[in-house]
Amino acid sequence: MTSSATPPAAPSGPPAPRRPLRPLTARGREEAHRASTPLELFFDLCFVVAVAQAGVQLVHALAEGHVGEGILNYAMVFFSIWWAWMNFTWFASAYDNDDVLYRVVTLVQIAGVLVLAAGISRAFDEHDFLLVWLGYVIMRVAMATQWLRVARNCEGPERTTALRYASGVLFCQIGWLGLVVLPEGARAWVFLVMVVVELGVPVFAERKFTTTWHPHHIAERYGLFTIIVLGETIAAATVAVKSGVDEHEALGDLLPIAAGGLLIVFSAWWIYFVVPIHGHLRGNRQAFLWGYGHYLVFASAAAIGAGLEVAVEQAVHEAHISTLAASAAVTLPTALYLLTVWGLHSRYFKVGIAQQLVLPTAALLVICCTFLGHWAVLVAGVVTTVAVVAGETLTTRRVYRQRSPRTTTTPA
Repeated sequence: MTSSATPPAAPSGPPAPRRPLRPLTARGREEAHRASTPLELFFDLCFVVAVAQAGVQLVHALAEGHVGEGILNYAMVFFSIWWAWMNFTWFASAYDNDDVLYRVVTLVQIAGVLVLAAGISRAFDEHDFLLVWLGYVIMRVAMATQWLRVARNCEGPERTTALRYASGVLFCQIGWLGLVVLPEGARAWVFLVMVVVELGVPVFAERKFTTTWHPHHIAERYGLFTIIVLGETIAAATVAVKSGVDEHEALGDLLPIAAGGLLIVFSAWWIYFVVPIHGHLRGNRQAFLWGYGHYLVFASAAAIGAGLEVAVEQAVHEAHISTLAASAAVTLPTALYLLTVWGLHSRYFKVGIAQQLVLPTAALLVICCTFLGHWAVLVAGVVTTVAVVAGETLTTRRVYRQRSPRTTTTPA
């Protein structure tokens, strides 16, 4: 008879004290049980405040018929939110030491996004980007100081990478000043140029040295932010439906929108999390494409909520747009979400042409739903639900075929 070894007793008492200031050095990519920290979750929740404000202003612009202007302003504001969030997320994955100074600088970044959120309405209504620019500068200068801390505590190629990040981040702030000082007609071009420059900073900085971001941690961080954005989408749509029912007693008109919107958001969650993506993030080549592509995932997910609000306002005759335009406000971001998630996630795990075609076909059908009038949102929700069912059915059939024993015949 053998006995198993007794597991070590769990430590008791308060944790050992740590120094308030510690060197900001790289963490290991193979670190076990790496999970998001409470500070990172708090960071995400505060950033969603800005996402919600961008969504509210997009609703107002679309409901008033200012489609092109509203989409452009939304794209510009959302980029500043997403890019600051993304830079912090990848930096934290590689260098988070959770000391006092790291926490304080992160809180400064949170303050910056709240300043940015306060200026979103002025950016949409008055084309005044001063507060948006100021909030962005606060976030980015704080990020640059984190990189300078890293440079102080390392040497060689890693130090060069840290200094490139810091200098690149600070240099970009000069370019973004064009949104404040240049004529309104030039702002779209300033935005396009600066997007290219900003996206090029990480590529340039990590040419000789790859930071030690953690694949599982990165996948979890992106997944959590997706959940929060989808939750904000549900919250915004729920408030819109409630207001429509309370003020206009239009329950019959709003039920198809509410049901369809719920099916779309549920399907969006299911489709995103059906595959474990962290195994695909093996190096910077995959990581850059995957990380950058999430601009469309997050922006389209948030825009679905804005579109549902527009559809509600149109149904109760508060929006000055047609039923076709209101339907497109929901179906187009939904289709974009489906295509982007397929391109970034699903296609790497699908086997066979049937599985690969599920999401692209669903996206095409959702676009066709635009022309179904008041039933567009409900039918689009049914289409996304059928896509989930079809995907799960095809996967289950493949699994059963792989597990079933091969039958052999004995020759007579």
